[in-house]
Amino acid sequence: MDVLEAIRTRRAVRRFAAKKIPEDALARILEAGTCAPSSGNLQNWEFVVVRNRESKKRIAEIAFGQEFVADADVLVIVCSNQQKILRYGERGAKLYAAQNVAACVQNMLLAAHSMGIGSCWVGAFDERELADFLELPPHVIPHAIIAFGYPGETPEMPPRIPWRKITHAEKYGRAYEGGAHG
Repeated sequence: MDVLEAIRTRRAVRRFAAKKIPEDALARILEAGTCAPSSGNLQNWEFVVVRNRESKKRIAEIAFGQEFVADADVLVIVCSNQQKILRYGERGAKLYAAQNVAACVQNMLLAAHSMGIGSCWVGAFDERELADFLELPPHVIPHAIIAFGYPGETPEMPPRIPWRKITHAEKYGRAYEGGAHG
C-alpha cells in the first residue's frame, strides 16, 4: 500500500477480531514509530506494550470506560521522556514533546494499517492514574494509548473539510489557488 493510500484509507477501529498480532508485526509498528521526526532528533518517545487482559481492562477504566480498549489485542502507551527534551525549556516541554509523540503515533497508525492491522489513538484518560498504573517515573509522561488489533469493523470516512477551504496564500484570509488535485 502506498503512503497516500494509507493516509486516505486509515480509520479509527474500535471493534477488533479475536486474532493475535504477531510479534514481528508489532516490532515493525514500533520501529515505524521510532522513524518519526523529532525536535533536535531527541526522540523523546518511550513505549509500554500491554497484552495482559486484566491490565487492558484496567487501562480501559483509566480511559474513562472506553471498553473497546480492553478488547484490543495489544495496547501501546506512547510516552514522552521529558528529560530528553529539557534543552528546549518550557516550549519543548509543552509543545515539542507532544508534537514529537504525535508524529511517532501517526507513523505507528499508518504502519499498522499498511499491514491490515486496525488501531485507535486514545487521548482521553487520567494521566496521573495511568502513569501510576504503569509505574512510570515522574519524568515520563503518557501522551497516548494506541489500541491495536485486527479489525472487526470497517468504519466509513468521516466528513473532511476540503483542503482548499482551510489553505491560505501568503497571509491568512487570502485564497490559495494553486494545486491541481481536487
